[in-house]
This record gives sequence, structure tokens and C-alpha cells, in this order.
Amino acid sequence: MEKNRQSVDVTQILLSVLFLLIMIVACFWVVRPFILGFAWAGTVVIATWPMMLRLQRLLWGKRALAVLVMTLLLLLLFVLPIALLVNSFVENSAPLVKWATAGHLALPQLEWLNSIPLVGSKLYSSWHTLVNSGGSAMMEKVRPYVGTTTTWFLGQAAHVGRFLMHCGLMLLFSILLYWRGERVALGFRHFGYRLASQRGDAAVVLAAQAIRAVALGVVVTALVQGILGGIGLAVSGIPYATLLAVAMILSCLVQLGPLPVLVPAIIWLYWSGDTTWGTVLLVWSCVVGMMDNVIRPMLIRMGADLPLVLILSGVIGGMFAFGMIGLFIGPVVLAVSWRIYSVWVHEIPTPTETPEEAVEQLDEPDVTTTAL
Repeated sequence: MEKNRQSVDVTQILLSVLFLLIMIVACFWVVRPFILGFAWAGTVVIATWPMMLRLQRLLWGKRALAVLVMTLLLLLLFVLPIALLVNSFVENSAPLVKWATAGHLALPQLEWLNSIPLVGSKLYSSWHTLVNSGGSAMMEKVRPYVGTTTTWFLGQAAHVGRFLMHCGLMLLFSILLYWRGERVALGFRHFGYRLASQRGDAAVVLAAQAIRAVALGVVVTALVQGILGGIGLAVSGIPYATLLAVAMILSCLVQLGPLPVLVPAIIWLYWSGDTTWGTVLLVWSCVVGMMDNVIRPMLIRMGADLPLVLILSGVIGGMFAFGMIGLFIGPVVLAVSWRIYSVWVHEIPTPTETPEEAVEQLDEPDVTTTAL
């Protein structure tokens, strides 16, 4: 009788677990189209929550007015600029792909090398020999890969409708989270406490700090540098300024800064003889290039300093996994995981024994076992 009762209990447990798994998978399948939009909205709301509370105090304590102002700010300063950048990237990339794959890509002659004192003639002779002996053949081999890479980036940005849908969902979820942010935060903390007691609650708080650090210290800094650098390119008369601004934002997200895009533009202006605008862009590039040393420490102070490899992996891996939205979600996911892992590891002190001492302690016999 007891055996039958135990078998029934085991069957009941297995069926209960199976039912819960089916329900979890079904719920995930239903909300799957909204996950990226909600994650994006959560990142934005967590990063801008102190600003919303400050606005609420200024607007006579009215949450509805504060939410309305924050929604307008998100629409004007975040959603519209990103949508315009993506559309411009799609429109301007088509002629670039055509130019790269049509055979117009070739090594330049660089005749200006002759004007360099002392070594100019030797440099020009060496370069001319390279072009005549194999430079063109080398570019013929490189050109297909250039076209393929450019086409891949174009394909990532071509899903404008899907991206705009996620922008709309982000805006909608942001409004809801602004309106009931305290309840949502308390719900997540309650869930974390239910899973792992105080450690789970602390993990939720650390995750919020990591999200704020990435959103403010990395993403906002990259957007500011990219937009200001793009303005400088447009004023200086550089063609495809908006496309180059997108490239600058990507370069800043991977922590290379805006100079890999601005320096070639400055060289091109001087090379074309426009020294005035070249000097203006040079000064502006110095300001934009050093801006992250001022903005990032102020913004990242709210969260935690994150390793460079973590940010780089999050940006590149997130873009491959989720497309353009992955530029923002990828670093956040890795940052949250890193913060939780780091706190868990440092809950105990760092080992002080040398590797030899650790091995010797492992090899020592147990005194209790020996006595027995």
C-alpha cells in the first residue's frame, strides 16, 4: 500500500512539473513578439527613472504630467533620431554596395607623396611599384568580401518595419513602466526574494545598477558623440554625413571612439584643398573625441564600471543575435550576468595559498578517516 502511494506521489510530481513546463513554454511563445520591446523599455526606464521622479516633483507631484513629458522626450530625443538614422543607413548604403561591387574600388595613385621632402620620391616609387605589380589584383580579391560585408550590414538595417515596431512597443511599455514603476520593481524584487532569499533580492538590485551603467555610460555616450560628430561632418560638407554618423555610433559602442571616422574625413578635406573646413573639423573632432572622458564617468557613476571586452562582446554578439536592437540589449545582458557573477564570487575571500600549497592541502589525508 505504501509503495503504491509513493508511486502515485512520484507520478503526480512528474505530471505537475510537466504541466508547469508546458505552461511556461506556452506563455513564452505568446509573449515572444514583445520580449525585445519590453527589454528595451525596461533598459530605458531604469536609466531615466531618476529624471522622471525629478520631473514629477517639479510638476506639482503629478505622475501623469511627468509620464507625458518623458514620453515626448523619448519620442523626440530617442525614437525619432534612431529611426531616421536607420532609414538613412538603408538609403545611403545602396549606392555604396553598388559602388563596391561594380569594380570601381581600386588603389589610388597617391601622387602627392612626391611633395614630401627627402623621402617623397622613394615612397611614391614604392607605392607605384606595388600598384603595378599586384595591387589591382589584390583589390580584385578583396572587393567581393567588401561587397558581402556591406550587404550584410544593409540586410541588418533593412528590417525597418520590424525595428520601428519594436520602437513603438518600447514607447508603449515605457509609458506603462513609468506609470507603475514602483509596483513592477517590487514585483521583480519579490520574485528574486522568493527564488534565493536576500541573495535573490540583491541580484535584482545589482541587475538594475548594471543596466543603468550600460544605458547611461555606454549607449548615451555613444549617441551623443555620434550625433555631434555627424553634425560636424554635415557642416563641413562631408558627403554621406548621416551614414558616417551611424558608423560613428557603432564605433563608440565598441569603445573605439569617433576618431576612426573623423580622422579620414579630416584627411579628405585637407587632401581636396578645403583647409578651412578641415581645420574646423579638426578642432571639433578634438572636442568630440575627448567628450567621453567627461560624459562617461558622470553617467556611469550610477552603476558599475564594466570591462571593455564585456561591452565589445555584448555589442557585436547582440547585433548578430537580435539585429540593430541587439546593440543596446547585448551589453545589458552581459553586464547583468557579469555583476551577479562578480558579487557571487566575491562573497568569500580570495584564496591566499600558493598553487603548491593548495595542491599539498588537497593531497593530505583526512585525519578522521585515518583514525577510524
